[in-house]
Amino acid sequence: MGGFVLRIVINAVSLAAAVDLVGGLKFEGKWWMMLLIAVIFGFVNSFIKPLMKLLMLPFLILTLGFFTLVINAFMLELTAWLSRGFNMGFYVEGFCAAFKGALVISIVNMLLQWATAGMYRER
Repeated sequence: MGGFVLRIVINAVSLAAAVDLVGGLKFEGKWWMMLLIAVIFGFVNSFIKPLMKLLMLPFLILTLGFFTLVINAFMLELTAWLSRGFNMGFYVEGFCAAFKGALVISIVNMLLQWATAGMYRER
């Protein structure tokens, strides 16, 4: 259970960093709404992203995996679209902002997972 909560917090911090660093990402809400957006982002990445990777497998092979960045940008846009449906105040203005935001989220997420690697181990 602790690992699940830690992943949500890491996603929320990564999303907040992307909103702060990328101009086309906007968040207009209370801090706890970012945690709910992180849950949506985790859901999208857990269930929809693998399907997208399977459907885009030829592009992934052709680009040696770099097309994953495009898929990540679409997952961020999908998260913004879903959160907009729940009136959470998270907006992505265009594909370029989504691409840059997905890149920032990936880097921050990787660094935070590395920093917290020994905190909770799934058994």
